[in-house]
Amino acid sequence: MEFAVTLPILVVFIVGIYDFSAAFDQKQKIAQAAQEGAIIAGAQPMSDIQNGATNPPSLQPVVSAIFNSLVESGILTSGTCGAPAAAAGTGLTWTYTISGCTTTASDVLTIIINRGWMATTGPPASIGTIVTVQYPYHWRFGSALQLLFPGPNGYSTPTQLTETATVHNQM
Repeated sequence: MEFAVTLPILVVFIVGIYDFSAAFDQKQKIAQAAQEGAIIAGAQPMSDIQNGATNPPSLQPVVSAIFNSLVESGILTSGTCGAPAAAAGTGLTWTYTISGCTTTASDVLTIIINRGWMATTGPPASIGTIVTVQYPYHWRFGSALQLLFPGPNGYSTPTQLTETATVHNQM
């Protein structure tokens, strides 16, 4: 009787530990991709960046590096993703979206590149780049909870993982 009562609770704990570690692993891989993109962005020239430019050529290596990092780490699959679409931002910020990387249509990789970050702390003013990468994580823990506590709407809401990296511009 005691085993029958504790087994479901143990299963929920084990699934929760496994799922949390998978989410943390994905968050670390997204942080690594953001850092790689920021390093490349900081080394790119800013001569082709103008206010209102929809897709500066100097930002293409940044988007490619982030995408390739996420493919290499297993977060994305390279054969199914669409081409990145650039949206003109305000000032020196561009947003790239890549969709179709998973079977879930709502999963969109978002890359935000801000080439006009200014350090306001400290006497020497410096200009840098902030790269933000966003991608959803789908929890498996909700399936285990659904077995124990059935409900009409389930527990499978994805969480948007967001990581940011900042570097000083080199050029």
